[in-house]
Amino acid sequence: MTDDNPSAAARAPIRIAAVIPCYNEALSIAQVVAQFRAALPEAEIHVFDNNSTDDTAAIARASGALVTHVAAPGKGNVVRRMFADVEADVYVTVDGDATYDVASAPRLVDALVERNLDMVVGCRVDDGQNALTYRAGHRFGNRLLTGAVAQLFGGGLTDMLSGYRVFSRRYAKSFPALSQGFEIETELTVHALELRMPHAEFDTAYSTRPEGSHSKLSTYRDGWRILKTICKLFISERPLQFFS
Repeated sequence: MTDDNPSAAARAPIRIAAVIPCYNEALSIAQVVAQFRAALPEAEIHVFDNNSTDDTAAIARASGALVTHVAAPGKGNVVRRMFADVEADVYVTVDGDATYDVASAPRLVDALVERNLDMVVGCRVDDGQNALTYRAGHRFGNRLLTGAVAQLFGGGLTDMLSGYRVFSRRYAKSFPALSQGFEIETELTVHALELRMPHAEFDTAYSTRPEGSHSKLSTYRDGWRILKTICKLFISERPLQFFS
């Protein structure tokens, strides 16, 4: 740690873990690990491989990441293991598809630490390089689902489905992780809102996937599952309000 980087020096006593859930991200995971090495050299980098059928795990290991295999399919199951297995003061979680701006991680970490927050969300802003990066249909669905959560649980987040977040240890060790798949982002948000955990949101650039890489999302199937998760959480967290 050098004196000409006051931001990094201020974080020196803090244990930071970069936790990266992956499923078949062989084309991008080395890039993501390298970006974390550059942005947060003090961080311990963990890749949680969810039964990939390509060389994701081997490439991540060769890139210097600590690799954990998670057999149970679904991002929710991976997040449960990430928070349970990794010991840190700050957790930076980002998908392994190289679409998020890892270079902004120090800014998000500093905000969490300096403001004593429990969750910071990297709100996706299209970098404008590719018209298909953040399609209009996905933006509309995100606004619809985020708006539903805001109406039911409060909060002022604008990108509830972002996969780029920073968490405090308080958050990570209190999160129950009941969801199995991509609806986990909804559960992450509602957990913070229901426990009145201080949180914030910062704009971060969102880019297209590397050529040849494919999204694991299914627009309608996953959208429906997220909507059902919102309803289930509303019933369990606000039963009196729901049944009345």
